[in-house]
Amino acid sequence: MSRITQKNRVTVQTIATMKSKGEKIAVLTAYDYFVAGLLDSAGIDILLVGDSASNVIHGHDSTLPITMEIMLAHTAAVARGSKRAMVVADMPFLSYQPSLEVAITNAGRFLKEAGAEAVKLEGGIEMVPTIKRLVECGIPVMGHIGLTPQSIHRFGGPKVQGRHERSRALLMESALALQEAGCFSMVLELVEKSIAAEISEALSTCATIGIGAGPGCDGQVLVINDILGLRDPGFKPKFLREYADLPPIISDAAARFIRDVRDGSYPNDDESFDLKK
Repeated sequence: MSRITQKNRVTVQTIATMKSKGEKIAVLTAYDYFVAGLLDSAGIDILLVGDSASNVIHGHDSTLPITMEIMLAHTAAVARGSKRAMVVADMPFLSYQPSLEVAITNAGRFLKEAGAEAVKLEGGIEMVPTIKRLVECGIPVMGHIGLTPQSIHRFGGPKVQGRHERSRALLMESALALQEAGCFSMVLELVEKSIAAEISEALSTCATIGIGAGPGCDGQVLVINDILGLRDPGFKPKFLREYADLPPIISDAAARFIRDVRDGSYPNDDESFDLKK
């Protein structure tokens, strides 16, 4: 049975129903087959193959360097690990901004080649023509407003959006425009909590997914590496809640392996192949 026809798979319609019923939507990033399968089995609603892979997997200091080919590979691995969760692929920098033709081609590759069910792209009102065209082509779109990491140089750093009236008005205008353009959901990143709640209330068909945007959003997203403690020690934003501390566990396992190799206790006879057995 194909992924598309499997029962109970989360779809655009599922997300719309959850919003209408007031059911919170849980989203985590994933970048590989094994972790995607674990998160899927745990019951996650959406697996976002974030361009944050640029930071947490490839070691860059921003999301800008990651390429289409790398994102396609990550997305395909996640899609193979997902049985229920919707897989949303983050479109990397300059994979959709240059023209509608470029956007359609690249977004289509995420669905056709990598097995995603939707794509995510950053930007407000300026992205409306692109979003409309993608939706017309049958490609579901998740929007992203507030702090948009691909524009980090324009923002001058990770600054909370919506603290001033002009910013609040622009956020609301952008959110309504993205809903009208056909977005089924949108990320609100580093947005002051009261305007994030107002936006969530104002949107009727588009679910809001917050990250640093308070509890009033329809759902929440975090980076999987961050919630597991697999992050740079100096990175601890206010909105991050850690659910595990894996670094000492990994370090201890590696240290014990090194010890066993060096003292000759690994591998033992039971872990070796013998012609006589």
